[in-house]
Amino acid sequence: MSLYCGIDLHSNNSVICVINDNDKRLKEVKIDNNIDLVIKALSRYKKRLKAIAVESTFNWYWLVDGLHDAGFKVLLVNTAKVVQYEGLKRTDDRYDAFHLAHLLRLGILPTGYIYPKQERSLRDLLRKRMQIVQDRSRDIIRLKSFYQLHTGETLRADKIKAKKYTIPTIGDDNTQLNIQVTTQLIRSATEQIKVLEKNIACQLVGSADLINLKTVPGIGDILGETILLETGDIKRFGKPGNYSSYARCVDSRRLSNGKIKGRNNRKNGNRYLAWAFIEAANFAIRRSDKAKAFYTRKAKEASSIVARKALAQKLATAKPLIH
Repeated sequence: MSLYCGIDLHSNNSVICVINDNDKRLKEVKIDNNIDLVIKALSRYKKRLKAIAVESTFNWYWLVDGLHDAGFKVLLVNTAKVVQYEGLKRTDDRYDAFHLAHLLRLGILPTGYIYPKQERSLRDLLRKRMQIVQDRSRDIIRLKSFYQLHTGETLRADKIKAKKYTIPTIGDDNTQLNIQVTTQLIRSATEQIKVLEKNIACQLVGSADLINLKTVPGIGDILGETILLETGDIKRFGKPGNYSSYARCVDSRRLSNGKIKGRNNRKNGNRYLAWAFIEAANFAIRRSDKAKAFYTRKAKEASSIVARKALAQKLATAKPLIH
């Protein structure tokens, strides 16, 4: 008789439930988040376990990687698609773990893609670059606003980032210290961004997939790297439409008899890819006559926002991506 395991993962503990083909609970335990403890709890069932279902929470790396390295078959649960049975009077962590194992037994467990461990670290490095860029942008806006508040004048972003440029002294010591600290944060971030970009580029040098991506209008080094690393194995999507949906380039409206009845989960998908393709569309409009003509035509039919999203969808299904 096969066994099935569900793990309800939390920030500091995990609830494990092992069931058989009759939904009988053979083991139900709450333990601290320690891979050795988890493996020890499951070791006696290893040979009969069909798979282990783990929630796709913010902290799943250590658990999935550790179980996989120990020889267990692990499935990453798409929590956005897991639906509890209606009419339940009470649920808790133990029931949640059981429910995952139950869905696994029935063969209807919605699962997600487990990105390969080594490639995942490079993808996360690129995400860190984006985070630093966003933080730097916010600091630049704060500094420009602060400077304008005290002088009525504006500072150029490129000068703020440049090491050789000295921002004019204004106000008292506290005001000047405020400017100095913010400027140092911005310039330090600029240096760290350069370090990350160089490191990532070195690891992807000669990548045929990246070279192909950069033939698509609007896609350069950073956008190409983002699309490549966030996509992973393109074959997992099956159809171009599935990929463009994952990249959030597809409308989430619910229609009935030609009328809008609501919207589905518009955030379902990869937000990094969504950003990358919208940015690529913006660049393509400026650099490609065909892209600009498509955008102009769509904008007249609907709006600039719809037109830009439509162009992003076109780029997401371009041949260099789907082949």
